Amino acid sequence: MATLVSDSLAKKNNDKASENSTAQVIGGHGTNSYSNNSSYQRLSVNIVTKKIEDAIMKNLDVETLSSTSNIFRVADFGCGVGSNTINSMQDLLQIVKKKYISQCPTSSQMPEFQVIFNDQFTNDFNTLFTYLPQDKQYLVASVPGSFHNQVLPKSSLHLAHCSYSLHWLSRLPKELRDERSPAWNKGKITTPFAEDLDNFLSARGGEMVSGGMIVIVGSSIPDGMPYSQVVNGIMFDCMGSILMDMVKTGSISEADVDAFNLPIYACPPGEFIEGVERNGLFSIEVIELMNPAPWLKGPIDIPVFVKHVRAAMEGMFSNHFPSKSIDELFDHLVLKLSDISQQLESCYRDGLQLFAILKRK
Repeated sequence: MATLVSDSLAKKNNDKASENSTAQVIGGHGTNSYSNNSSYQRLSVNIVTKKIEDAIMKNLDVETLSSTSNIFRVADFGCGVGSNTINSMQDLLQIVKKKYISQCPTSSQMPEFQVIFNDQFTNDFNTLFTYLPQDKQYLVASVPGSFHNQVLPKSSLHLAHCSYSLHWLSRLPKELRDERSPAWNKGKITTPFAEDLDNFLSARGGEMVSGGMIVIVGSSIPDGMPYSQVVNGIMFDCMGSILMDMVKTGSISEADVDAFNLPIYACPPGEFIEGVERNGLFSIEVIELMNPAPWLKGPIDIPVFVKHVRAAMEGMFSNHFPSKSIDELFDHLVLKLSDISQQLESCYRDGLQLFAILKRK
């Protein structure tokens, strides 16, 4: 039975076994592409835009930051493909400009702005850049590589953004890749996330100037709540059941299913706070749990929901299973979730999105 390590872009990993399990969104502009099936993610991020503005207006000292450089650098870590990251970066720049006008009213000119888009090496940056506006008023660069490592020069970054990316684990625990281990494909794993979070914060701490900020939005779950009570937990259980049914029909092998794991983890706020405090490089300015989809009222459109899931997760399945089996998996997922749609609609939703603002000490 496949282990679905609980919770929504795993990054580059050095060993082959882990690399094959990492997430790859569907690039291009096709029917199943991430760029055409990521509106849910954008709506979830829009919920926190006003909160981000409030935090920046209150906590970001642009006057001090601009005294050391005439370039203000913003980076999106785990940018993915499509217009979401472009819109998020432009929103951030507008807020920063507003803060400059408020804090430095006598300044003769704004600093020069640079936006950096970061994701794993397989990300479709070519498609991403087709969404850039022709009249953009900022410089642009892409920096491929794992955001669990340093990817920018030291003390060069002023504002970082990471939306729905941290929950992808960079690797699976070696115990889950070793058939001889007692942990072979059993249970849910939390340790790799703690290590990933520490690596992410240490990397950003090296890149970021003192007083810089990180905006984090992502999947979460209230402390102590079983993952089986939320939509994603139920969906992952359904995926595991479908894969075993496909073994019975001969579509895929049982060995492939036993060796398959989804490197996904929804971090509760308590664990997140502990990780930040243990790392020690950042202070927590804001942290709260939110409903990621308050606009979703009434029945869930299952086919649309599954399309969004497929656009973000297909790469992990296609790297492990025969390509001809992927359509079968997601077609059956639509049917299975449709059968339990009322159960999905009654699931807990209020505190499944983590919103945090961190400030470099």
